[in-house]
Parts: sequence; C-alpha cells; structure tokens
Amino acid sequence: MSATDQPSGLAHVLSQRPDDELVALLGARPDLASPPPGGVNVLAQRAMSAGSINVVGEELDLLHAAILEVLLAATEGDRGSRARRAVSDAAVRKALSGRAAAAQINAHLATLVDLAIVWREDAGLHIAGHTTAALPWRARHIATDQAPRTPLQWQELLDDLDDGPREVLTALAMGPSVGMTNDAGPDADPARPVPRLLAAGLVARVDRQLVEIHPTVAQLIRGEPPLRIDDLRPPPLPAATTTASALGGPAALSATAAGAALELLRETADVLDSLGRTPAPELSSSGIGIRELRRIAKDTGLTAQRVGLILELCAAQQLIAVGYAQPESQGYDAARIWAPTPLADAWAHHNPARKWAGLATSWLMLTHRPWLIGERDAEGKVIGAVVVQSDFAAPRERRQLLESLAQADPGVAPSIDDLVSRTLWRRPRMRRRLTRQAAQHTLREATELGLVAHGALTEVGRLLLAGPADDELTGAMDKALPAPVDHFLAQADLTLMVPGPMTAELAPQVALIAELESAGAASVYRVTEDSVRRALDAGHTGAEIVALLHNHSKTPVPQALTYLVEDVARRHGTLRVGVASSFVRCDDPATMAAVLRSKEADAVALRPLAPTVLVSPAPLRDVLDAL
Repeated sequence: MSATDQPSGLAHVLSQRPDDELVALLGARPDLASPPPGGVNVLAQRAMSAGSINVVGEELDLLHAAILEVLLAATEGDRGSRARRAVSDAAVRKALSGRAAAAQINAHLATLVDLAIVWREDAGLHIAGHTTAALPWRARHIATDQAPRTPLQWQELLDDLDDGPREVLTALAMGPSVGMTNDAGPDADPARPVPRLLAAGLVARVDRQLVEIHPTVAQLIRGEPPLRIDDLRPPPLPAATTTASALGGPAALSATAAGAALELLRETADVLDSLGRTPAPELSSSGIGIRELRRIAKDTGLTAQRVGLILELCAAQQLIAVGYAQPESQGYDAARIWAPTPLADAWAHHNPARKWAGLATSWLMLTHRPWLIGERDAEGKVIGAVVVQSDFAAPRERRQLLESLAQADPGVAPSIDDLVSRTLWRRPRMRRRLTRQAAQHTLREATELGLVAHGALTEVGRLLLAGPADDELTGAMDKALPAPVDHFLAQADLTLMVPGPMTAELAPQVALIAELESAGAASVYRVTEDSVRRALDAGHTGAEIVALLHNHSKTPVPQALTYLVEDVARRHGTLRVGVASSFVRCDDPATMAAVLRSKEADAVALRPLAPTVLVSPAPLRDVLDAL
C-alpha cells in the first residue's frame, strides 16, 4: 500500500465498524469529532494527521510505542521511504519476543487498532505515514539491536567513555535530548565523539544532522530511575517497609487520612483569617510574593511551602481573589490585593467532609505545581503563589502518579523509584518532567491532603481517582472523620486535651482561651496568661471562662487552672489607655468646673483627668479657639 492510498484504506476499515465502535473511537480521540466529520473519509484523514496522532500518543505506554516502532521498521524501505506493506501479528510478536508476553502484545495491538492508529487490511497490519508522531522520542530506540541491554550494561558503557563523548552525552541528557551535528552522517570520521556514540548505541540517528540520546542513558546520567527498554513488561510495584498491615490495616490509613484532613482544614482557616486581617498585595507579575508567604507563615505557625499550597487550593475554590483595595479607584496606581471572598465566610460553616472534598478535588485539577513555589524559573525569577501562568500538564501528571500508586495492592507503599518507573512505563513521554523530586513532592502534597498515608493510597484517595459524585466523596470522608466532640479533658499541667474534632460551637471558644500546642485527630491546647488575657480583651469575664471550663471538661478542672484565670481577670483592666491631642491645666478647680459646663467643652470633647487637668482629642489650635 502506498502513502497516497492510505486514507482510503483506513476509511474502508472505519466504514465497516459498527456505530458503537465509532462512538468509542470518538470518545477515545475527541479531537476527531471537532468539528463533526462529514464522513469516514474525513474521519480517516483526521485520524492519520500528525497533530491527532501526536495527541493520542500522550496516552500510549511503552509497549504501545514498541509495537509502533516494530511496525515502522518493518514497513519502511531501506532508505526511509514511505512505501508501506502489511505486517503480520506474528512478526510483531517475534520482534518483541522475550521482552513482553504474547498476550500483552495482542492486547496492546487491539488497543492500537481500536484507536485507528493501526488497522488490519489484506491479512496484515497497516500504519499511517505520520505514525512517528505517536512515539515518545524522535529516533528508534526499541526496535534496535541495542535495545535488549540492561541499565547495568548501559552504565558499564558510560563508565568506559572518555571526556569527549561523555560531555556530548551530558549536554544531551541535561538539555534537549536531540542535538544537531555534522557528524551524524555515515561518512563522518569514526574517531570523533558522535560517531563513536552512534556505534555504541548511546545515541541514535534521527537524520544526517540530528542525533538523540538513548532515554535509558539520559536518565542514568541524570541520576533518575531508568526507563527500561530491555523489558517491556510493566515494572512491578513491590512493597516498601511500610504497609497497612504493619500499621494496623486499612482502618489505620483511614484514621491517618482523617487526621491529615482535619489538620488541613484548621490550617486553611488560619490562613484565611490571617489574609483577612492583612491582605497580601499583588505582585506586578501577578500572584503573591515570597515575602507575603513568609509573613502569613509566621502569623499562622506554618511553613511558607505549606502556606503556598493552601493559597493555591483557596484560589482554586475561589475562597480568595485579587481585587482593588478601594473599588472606586481603579487607575494604574491603584493597589490590588489578595483577600478572602464572601465564599470564605460560607465555607467556614460547611461540613468538614464537604470542605475537604472541595480542597482535594481542586488539588487534583490544579494547573500549578505548588511545590515549586519559592524556586526559581528558567529566567531566574522566584516563583510565587497563585500566579497567572498555568501548566496544563500538571494535573495529568499528578493523576498518572496516583493511578500508578493505585495499581499497588491496597495498603502497599512502593518505593519512589519503583513508583516513578511504573509511571514512566505507562506514560514514557513524561520521562523529562516526572523526576524523583517531582514524585516525592507530589506524594507529600497528597499526604497532606489525606489522599496518601504512610506512602500508600488511602480509600478516599482511590475513590477520588474514580471521579465520584460530590456526595459520594463527601460521604466517604465523613465516615473516616471521627465524630465531633463537645468536651475536652482539663489537665493539671494547664492543658486541655480534645479527643477529636470539636463542634463548630466549641472550637472558637477553646481557640480563644487557649493556645494550640499539638494538632491532629486529638489536639492539645495550653491555657496561658496571654490566652486568658486575649479572651478577657474579647469581652469575656473571668467567671465566664471558668464556667466554660467546668461545663465542657470531662475531668475535674484543676485548681491551678482556676487560679490562673481568676488571677489574670483580677489584674485585667487596671490600666487604661486613651487618645488625647491636647490638655488644659489650671490650679483653680472652680474655673475648670466652669469650663466643663460650657458649650465650648462639648465642642472639643474636653474631659477631666483630675480637678485641675482636662484633656481633649481635638488639636491644640481648636481647643484654644474654643476657650
């Protein structure tokens, strides 16, 4: 079959498909349906275009890529012509024999046929001229004689290199994987670095001027888990030292997830409160700067990295937004600030499980990478929080990593390297972006949200990946969260131990009279002189504080705690502070009494401090004029 009659071949095959299979094809490749195709000929043309094949290539795993490489190698002429011939299934299985099971190859071939990247005609398999666009690299790396090498064998070749070839490989590994050279042609001097690397298989020829580093070699140089091409089977996910059974089963993971969720909600409320008291100015380049993050971190007792994550989640939930400090002035010099929105007030009164579900769903779809906040971008600028720029690959990679973790047995915590290797096998195009560092930070964020506990995916984490309805996700977390309590245990060391999340009525009262000392599913608050004074400043009396302690404590209130509250209350309010801009002094009390009775005294708000001293908040000139 020639390149000119390929579309008609695929169109003929598509015309034989039943309607449900065509609907499934459009669902798997939605770009083919926009705008609606006028017939199977148009559908076939779109399916074979380089742009569409490149899009579907994002969803292919390493074995898919291997099958496509084998088909490309078998159907191209000796000089790279586009004359195609049919290839049998048996030839594909033979080419990949020993690196993948026959059943796996057959299943992956069926997927490629369903996606219309490969089609069967004339008792053989056919591919389009732009099939190379589906590969995760430019050159051939799987259907080659060097492909069966193990990472250890590749490393031995690297260790034997001298400085010249090693510098070329390092440049390709750290920068773009494809490089231009005059030594890529077959007539180049074999003693030069590039021809030596080509001969060893460490780089592959794209054309006469381009070479590409082998993906396994590149990751070995970068110190990342290698993408193994010698074995095309899915990498195993062995258990690490931490498993659910060692911790007490899935219930222990759920309890840990619930504790992380409660901590996240408490910290989110603290960040919203801090931002409400002191809004953060917007940077000229958009977003919130590192200085403001550190201020909020100091105010809330969190790390700047944790504050950045919470701000990203709040912005995604529209709990915070940017606007003008004074809406009536929107000129070029007007200040724009980040502050809580009216939705934040309503959010504070929602059910805890509902609040968590919104934050967790937002994190999975974030088009930012919160763990990069504080780092420097390619231009050397510090990355701030809630910036305008978006990375639309971030949610996809986040989901892929968690889906790989979901393939482990429930409660099993694989190592980071095993998890990265499994994810890269599933999506080899992510090999430059999904580094060990990126995977570690992503799992840390998932742990802070309660989706991962002790390195294993929790039940609510698995449910979130399945795309449940809001009520279903909220209900699952509601079951995991402990029931709210309306009591605490007053202890002799002046602490209040709360054995669970507090009710909405009790939580603000305890936070007012005591300082949080230890957070979690069971939290500890300490009553101090400063915390009692804060409650008194808010309008409570010492008797009311003591009554609160007695009414909600399941243990007798220690005498020392009662004495502390009563002592601070007795001394509270003995000093008075006021504002005065001017004063009047006279040795004759009768004269001062006459001044106070006059209308002029009311005009400037004169009030006595002593029989011979009056003060006023009015400026001195106004007081002189009045008197």
